[in-house]
Amino acid sequence: MDKMKAAIFIEPGQIILGEKPVPDVGPLDALLRITTTTICGTDIHILKGEYPVQSGLTIGHEPVGIIEKLGSEVKGFQEGQRVITGAITPSGYSNASLYGCGAQCGAGTPHGWKHMGGWRFGNTIDGAQAEYLRVPDAMANLAVVPDELTDEQVLMCPDILSTGFGGAESGGIRIGDTVAIFAQGPIGLCATAGARLMGASRIFAVEAVPERAAISHKMGADHVIDFSKDDPVEMIMELTDGRGVDVSIEALGRQETFEGALRVLRPGGTLSSLGVYSSDLKIPLDAFAAGLGDNKIITTLCPGGKERMRRLLAIVKGRRVDTSALVTHHFTLDEIEAAYDLFGHQRDGVLKVAIKP
Repeated sequence: MDKMKAAIFIEPGQIILGEKPVPDVGPLDALLRITTTTICGTDIHILKGEYPVQSGLTIGHEPVGIIEKLGSEVKGFQEGQRVITGAITPSGYSNASLYGCGAQCGAGTPHGWKHMGGWRFGNTIDGAQAEYLRVPDAMANLAVVPDELTDEQVLMCPDILSTGFGGAESGGIRIGDTVAIFAQGPIGLCATAGARLMGASRIFAVEAVPERAAISHKMGADHVIDFSKDDPVEMIMELTDGRGVDVSIEALGRQETFEGALRVLRPGGTLSSLGVYSSDLKIPLDAFAAGLGDNKIITTLCPGGKERMRRLLAIVKGRRVDTSALVTHHFTLDEIEAAYDLFGHQRDGVLKVAIKP
């Protein structure tokens, strides 16, 4: 087969199902036959023109697949193995990789953006919403999926689970901490699960959609605050007796949720930001304590690489987290445009979609 189907970005407002050549592989690459993938909120930013990519690019960065072909220098893997690879694909030998920040491997100025790190699939190279995917630096990025796990059970590992857990990890959550998580979309839900795994004693989640609130409780939230009925800042400060939280996680990428996450911090607390922002943020003087509050604001780009994926697969296999409830809809690749329409408009209670070529 020399041609394949792929979801192709044409221009803002238009991603279509088209046809492209099956990728060739270089010595360090692997070719995956995609068995399951999904759509991310970042893909919607691309569709809306809020995040710039080149016309003609195949979109998507969350692959599960079978190794179809290995580059001549790739060791330790076999054709036919079922694998995942992270949305972020560090080389393993760049400066960023060697100083322990593989997520920023390749950070530069693509399309005028200052820091896009190691995110290449569906950003600077063709992505996973296709029948086949070329994985660069395969030895640093492929992780074999245990036979007993389904594609849907591991589908969140390449991005959503890694990002949500990354927000909890970057926040430095300690045993006994109180944590607030603003928004319970897929990433916020995984951040909730991550906060619980790291030992948070009380988790406040902010979410107005009843179905997401119900899943939030399952993922570990103790209190879910409906922001359409109550002011989440007032509620969290009241429930903490005015102390505030040790760590807040912003998981939506909007000014109001970022500001709320800042306002609920105790002195010396940490705001862990996961949102992808499409406009400038403003930091209110009072919420920032005029710069004198000893607070930290830290951002996280989805940790990737082979070892990260191995750890996430171990968490799923060990039943420490169950993300199956996040996959709410199923489509074939032929239905990708309908999937984008549903996911982009957040209809029918959608959280994540499973797309199978």
